[in-house]
Amino acid sequence: MNQEFREQVRAEQLTIVPASEATWADLRAIFGATGDTSRCWCQRFRMLPKETWRSEGPEELAARLRDQTACGDRKASATSGLVAYLDREPVGWCAVAPRADHPRLLRDNRVPWEGRTEDKTDATVWAVTCFVTRVGYRRRGISSALARAAADFARDRGARAVEGYADFVDGGSVGTLAMFTDAGFTEVSRPGRRRAVLRIDFGANS
Repeated sequence: MNQEFREQVRAEQLTIVPASEATWADLRAIFGATGDTSRCWCQRFRMLPKETWRSEGPEELAARLRDQTACGDRKASATSGLVAYLDREPVGWCAVAPRADHPRLLRDNRVPWEGRTEDKTDATVWAVTCFVTRVGYRRRGISSALARAAADFARDRGARAVEGYADFVDGGSVGTLAMFTDAGFTEVSRPGRRRAVLRIDFGANS
């Protein structure tokens, strides 16, 4: 890959839309046909107890994501993510939805809760749980732009706060510390050596 192709993408070069305004074909292009993204389909935190990638299978998990995003239905009242386009090509995905919509995040994950007194059922707190950048467009700033857009998306839909759960080591699908801080999130806790909770409280920042 040449250096020109790896140049950082400016936020103004991207068009970021609710997933309901994207097509399912566009989302499939971002997730790809191989690797973890094509097996998980952004369902890691949404699966019920005892469910796994293997038990449910990629077709079922993809169908769940399609329902959650309402792809292609511009009149949908609820949608759970954003899609980024560069020169009309679909290049990135970000999952953002009420925190209470994630069963595994509520039950089996200590990251959002350790050392905090949070109401797990509070639907006005939203969570940014997953980023996927299409192969060939990675490390160019697309996920950072999506993190900023996710905060606006949550606020515009009535969230009083939005959180992200950064990974210090490599970011993975959950995002990096720098990505969230650059988007205006503030660190509120550090549960362990490699994870942090970052948050925007809209009431305090409006």
